[in-house]
Formats: sequence, structure tokens, C-alpha cells
Amino acid sequence: MAEARTDLAPAGWQITATTTSCDRVGDYVTVMVHGDWACSCTWCSRYKLAATDNPGKKFARDVRAKIARCQGPDCRIVLAYRDKLIAEEAAAHK
Repeated sequence: MAEARTDLAPAGWQITATTTSCDRVGDYVTVMVHGDWACSCTWCSRYKLAATDNPGKKFARDVRAKIARCQGPDCRIVLAYRDKLIAEEAAAHK
């Protein structure tokens, strides 16, 4: 999970999510952003972080290849969605 942004005011909501296509893993992923601006990708959590935490865990061959391509918690898709929401919140409070 990408770190919370403590330099910004919290959002006016608790959590939001979107599903988008990730070209790196060739699958649809759900990106979640919490009210404190911490963000994560469910695909990364389910596969990449699980493989990192438990190196002996078995995955299908095609998933193992995708794990290597996944950018992890600092993925450009995750951070772009978070930044889009930050901009929308800032515009709403002007």
C-alpha cells in the first residue's frame, strides 16, 4: 500500500475504488484510495505482496510472469488515480 499523504487534508469520504485495465499484468485490477490518501491495488496485494511475504507460495505459471511485471505498491496506475482524486477534492473545496 502506498503511504498516506499526511501533508494533505483528509478526503471527505472514507474509501473509493475503481476497476481499470492494467497493461503490465494484462488483467483488470481494483485500485482503492482511502480517506487519508493511502492507496493500493487488489491484484498487487493478492499476488505480488503475497509472493514477497511467502516466497514458497505456489502460483500458476502465467501468474508468476505477471508478478514479475507488476510495479508493486508504487504503481503508476495507482498513484495516477490517487492524484486525480486529490485534484478533484482540491477543486471541490475552492
